[in-house]
Amino acid sequence: MQEPYPYDLTQQGLICKISFYMLHEQIKNNIKEAMLAKDALRLQAFRAMSAAFTNELVAKNRKPQEMLKDEEAIAVISKLAKQRKDSIEQFKKGGREDLVKAEEAELSILETYLPKLMDKAEVVKIASSKKSELGITDATKKGMLMSALMKDLKGKADGAVVKEAVDSLF
Repeated sequence: MQEPYPYDLTQQGLICKISFYMLHEQIKNNIKEAMLAKDALRLQAFRAMSAAFTNELVAKNRKPQEMLKDEEAIAVISKLAKQRKDSIEQFKKGGREDLVKAEEAELSILETYLPKLMDKAEVVKIASSKKSELGITDATKKGMLMSALMKDLKGKADGAVVKEAVDSLF
């Protein structure tokens, strides 16, 4: 019989509380800090994140006072970042440089809370190995390769970059 882990706190009656809600809590604290610093731009970005967190909780039939887990919070922040990128693109087409600058500033704040995404070279390398692993030789199975890659690279690479990498292989 294998001995338990030497620092097993459950045998000693101690409860070890690990927080999986660090990001949500951090955003809430950053709202207070931005208020005190009178930083309107950061405050707007943090309030947008907090509102999106609340909307996500309500959409999942949870109480608005609850906290999102970090992976859920990152998913929400990535949606917000994607919205900002789309807005920047539209504002550039409309010639609204003032709004472009505001959205880019908010986007830079949002991106500080997102994990670093893989670049195209890394994705191409992974895609080519996955292609050979699955035995895909023709472009008709491109969708199968895309779905397998997106499962593996979820949260690590942008979907558009993965699509470009897959297209470059065929």
